[in-house]
Order: sequence, then C-alpha cells, then structure tokens
Amino acid sequence: MSRWPMLSINSDQLVFNANRIIQKCRERNITVTGVTKGLSGHPEFARILLNAGCEWLADSRMDNIYHLKKLFPGIPMMLIRIPMKSEIPSLVEYADSSLVSMKEILPMIERACVERKKTHEIMMMVDLGDLREGLMEKDIHDFARTLRKCPHVMCTGIAVNFGCFGGVIPTPDKLEELIRWGTQLSSELGYEISWYSGGATSTLIRIEDGSLPAGVNHLRIGEAFLLGTDCTGQRDIPYLSQETMILECEVVEIRTKPSVPFGTIGADAFGNIPSFEQRGRRKRAIVAIGKQDLRIEGIEPIAKGIEVLGASSDHLILDVESAEEPLILGDKIGFRVNYGSMLSLSTSSYVNVEFVQKT
Repeated sequence: MSRWPMLSINSDQLVFNANRIIQKCRERNITVTGVTKGLSGHPEFARILLNAGCEWLADSRMDNIYHLKKLFPGIPMMLIRIPMKSEIPSLVEYADSSLVSMKEILPMIERACVERKKTHEIMMMVDLGDLREGLMEKDIHDFARTLRKCPHVMCTGIAVNFGCFGGVIPTPDKLEELIRWGTQLSSELGYEISWYSGGATSTLIRIEDGSLPAGVNHLRIGEAFLLGTDCTGQRDIPYLSQETMILECEVVEIRTKPSVPFGTIGADAFGNIPSFEQRGRRKRAIVAIGKQDLRIEGIEPIAKGIEVLGASSDHLILDVESAEEPLILGDKIGFRVNYGSMLSLSTSSYVNVEFVQKT
C-alpha cells in the first residue's frame, strides 16, 4: 500500500493550539469539550486534547464515540449530532451525554436507560437563527414537560449552534438570548441547569473581544484546535498556529496539453457542464487524489505557480506551467486544507493520516 495521498499533521502545533485555547477559556471559567469529528475521531488527536485539559470528548458519529470510549473508558463522551432513533441503544451504552432537540426522542432514551440500568445526560439544543437543529422558544414548555416524565434522563444544560448552516454569527445578543432561554428551561424543570453551551470555534471571538456574556460557561471546539481558523468568521485566529497540517499527493502524469478540451462537449463525471479559459498549450500535472476523497474547493497549493484546475473522482488536475520548481513523475505536491477538505480527507479510507512532530 502506498503512503500517498497523505494528510500529514504536525502534532506539536496541535498541542500548541490546544494549550492556548484551553488556557484562554479557563481564564473565563469556560469548560471546553474537545470535538474530534474533524479527524474522524482519531485517537492521537483525542490524546492531545485530553493532555491539554479537555474534560470531555465529543463527536458527531456513534462509531467514533464507540472506538474512543474503548480507548479512553474514564472520559465522558458527548454525541453532538442530534441522535437518530435507530442509534438510541448505542447512544445510552457508549455516550455519556448528547444534544437533543426533539421531545419525542426523550422517552426512547428513557426506555433504553431503564433497560440498561443507566442514566443519560442531555443538553437541550435550541435554534437562535442558524436554522439547523434546535427547538424554538415556544417549544421549551413541552420539551420540559416531557423531560420531567423521564427520570433517567437528566438535562444538564442548554446548547446552540452557530454558523454551520445559515452562517449566523454568535453575537452577544444571541448569547444573552441563550441565557434567557436557559433560565426559562430551569424554571420549567424545577432545577438549575449547569451548562450554557454557547457554540463552537466561532464563539471564541467573543472571548477575545471581551463581549461573551458571563453566563456562557461551555464551548464545543474542533476547528480552532485543528487549523487555527474560524471559517464562520473568515479569519485566522491570531494567537493560534495555522501551520498544522499538509496534504501531500503524488504526481502520476506531467504533459503539455491544450488548455481547452477539444471535441463535442457533454457533462463531466458529476453532471456538470465545464467551461475553460483559452490560455494556449500549458504544462499540466495530475496527482493521485480526487473528488471521492476531497472537497477540492478547500485546498491551496503550497508551492507558488501551481493552480488547481479541477478534478474527477480519482484525478486532481493542476496547471504547473509557472511552477517555481520543475516537477517529474513521482514528485509530491503539498496543499493547505480548510475545514471541509480536512473533514473529507480524514473520512476517506484511501488517504493516510499521519501525525508527525515538527517543532
């Protein structure tokens, strides 16, 4: 088996990011749950988060939680994708907590808890405008009423998502609304909830500018640890490292070819009608990776003079006419990746993920 394509991850830079984030959050009495889904629950990333001081681990897939629970049996695990009805038994068996937005799922969790002689913690997921998962304010009463009938399901907090679907930013007024809804939830339940989970990486800016409401005491962080970026805020986080990982791919063809296809044009392999700029004959390189493994819009060649032209399932086509260094068959080309590309790369069984120490 080949080593390439390979996502090469700088362990030292992840450690640096983890330590900086945990330190800044602790200064504001914020507990951080380390989200491992960006690298598909990779155990080495989990170890880095735990060593830095994350008290919980979280993932969106029960398969990842299952494997992490086996490796780290004493660490609380949280499912951050709202649970499927079909996975309730494994949820109760392997996850300690979850984010829940549908009151109908609560009796199912209760039954699974009774059958297994367990309890399960949840955070009520609310929608403050991003229009992904989460209930609305008018639904809190019915949710709490159903929850009171489920003694084995303990609501420990309220949580919100920002940026992942609608692009809504966690402004101070949105977070104040979260606190207000949490106060209402506590009143409906008859006991105080512990956690006000104010989002993920995009909420870190509220810590930086001092505008985070005092009641927010929990965040679910993944992207900032991994890439030092905030995609919702469209920024590099200034106190973190962005030199955390590189995608390395092997050159399988180099040829000079026309820049525009010739012949009768139909759709490409993904049903799109492509268009091309006439630039004359250009030197091209193909590297062994494609859309089956990678969101190509989220990569950037590291070497100057290399341009991504497009991809099919298994071939990434590059313009290398102006490449600083001449390329030959078998050379490796490096790319920076964004969150979406990292996620798809770590999910592909055809891409090797390797942790290296490069101080």
